[in-house]
Amino acid sequence: MGGGEVVVSLSGPTLLIFVKTNCDGCRAFLVASLDDFVRVDVVIVANIDDDEWADSPRPVFVSPGTFAHLDVRSPPFYVLIDPERRTVLSEGVVFGRAQVAAEIAPLLAG
Repeated sequence: MGGGEVVVSLSGPTLLIFVKTNCDGCRAFLVASLDDFVRVDVVIVANIDDDEWADSPRPVFVSPGTFAHLDVRSPPFYVLIDPERRTVLSEGVVFGRAQVAAEIAPLLAG
């Protein structure tokens, strides 16, 4: 907990996964294999700094500003972005790793 601002440099298609505390679906995504996401960078974002993230096998970036900027209101939620074109390619509710992978696969195929 605590700490300063973290800047993440995005260079290719990036999947932002928005999580919240006390969320079984969020925890499931945090511990799931990311084998389905080899063609995209995955960044996990929370809006509240919480001890829950300390046990995460993946880094969780706390950024209320990112939630506000992308108008994310109900995690678990995903946003697929192309930082080079500065555009959102897709967004949706996270029901599971396989579901998200299937929804974004056609956008990454090219």
